[in-house]
Amino acid sequence: MERFLDQGGVQFLLGLLARLAVLAAFAAACVWVIRKIRAESLQREPAASEMLSKFREAHTRGELSDAEFREIKTSLVERLHDELKGDGHTG
Repeated sequence: MERFLDQGGVQFLLGLLARLAVLAAFAAACVWVIRKIRAESLQREPAASEMLSKFREAHTRGELSDAEFREIKTSLVERLHDELKGDGHTG
């Protein structure tokens, strides 16, 4: 053990620990940035009720077929239920 300490083993371990600490800090920063970007993108997305109103208007104008509107409405109603249950964010 003394030979290990004399040969720079402690310096090696300290250097390794320092590199691991830097790597962990970098990974934590990356996770923070990704979460922030995802939260901002979810906030910019219109509410399901707003989207449903716009698609209903498009259907009324004849821009969407009955089948297309039914499919969109089914998807948005599920999302609307999720928004009402939670904090308004899906995904």
